[in-house]
Amino acid sequence: MLSETDVRRLALALPAAVELAHHGSASFRVDGRIFATLPGTERLRVMLDEAGIRSAATAWPGVCQEFYWGKRLACIEVDLSAAEESLVRELLTDAWEGKRRPDR
Repeated sequence: MLSETDVRRLALALPAAVELAHHGSASFRVDGRIFATLPGTERLRVMLDEAGIRSAATAWPGVCQEFYWGKRLACIEVDLSAAEESLVRELLTDAWEGKRRPDR
């Protein structure tokens, strides 16, 4: 089981990543863009593109599930009680890469 401390360590290890509050939860950002949020002690939401979200949900069905914000597929939700550190690191890195501004 990964803790909030583990998630923070992994997210903030990425270059230029910062943690800011977002609607009462922690969010992790790069270049002002959110790449993940931590809405609870056992959940992590990772902002991948649609293909990444669907791929993660298919590859790790007991750990990852699609998360909708209204009718929009918004991110992948990771069950931290079931996730391996290597998977969370990979998902965070993919989301971070997708949110970085190309000129930086």
